[in-house]
Amino acid sequence: MHSELFSLYLKMLVLYSPFFVLSCFISLTRGYTVKERKKLAWKVALGVVIASVLLYLFGRSIFTVFGITIDAFRIGAGSVLFISALGMAQGKSVVQSDNVQQDVTIVPLTIPLTVGPGTIGAMLVMGAGQVDWAEKLTAVLAIALASLTVGVVLYLSDRFERLLGEQGLQIVSRLMGLFVCALAAQIIFTGVKNYMIG
Repeated sequence: MHSELFSLYLKMLVLYSPFFVLSCFISLTRGYTVKERKKLAWKVALGVVIASVLLYLFGRSIFTVFGITIDAFRIGAGSVLFISALGMAQGKSVVQSDNVQQDVTIVPLTIPLTVGPGTIGAMLVMGAGQVDWAEKLTAVLAIALASLTVGVVLYLSDRFERLLGEQGLQIVSRLMGLFVCALAAQIIFTGVKNYMIG
């Protein structure tokens, strides 16, 4: 169980791309005090865990309602995730500076930056593919731990900003983008393979 939990935790962490979110978080909270940033970090982590767990638990019912096969959704979700990850790997900016005066907790920090379309697709596929309650409990725990990690990274945003600098954050974000590209490719290949076999 520990190895499965750790594996799921790492997958979730790659999907959430905390250092990519960190660079967006720093950009969006330019006028905030350290205390405000820290409070916002935990609000984002809570939003991420709630959104992810709901998507994960209700994934199967969504497929039933719309009559979509899991493998078709894997291919679609993997493609969307790959496109998002490609933007990350290329270092494209996804935040606008005019958002600074708004509450950025849910939009854009939770959705779509941390839980984007690709991550939503991956969560739905994962939730629909696991029927055993022990597996579901492990996955929910992994989601909670990964969300907590995102919260910790954002909580320490001032330290990371000083330690890595703007260029360092861009490099780490691009590396995370490459890992997400690989994960997206794996989701697509699994969907294609299952479709060909079935």
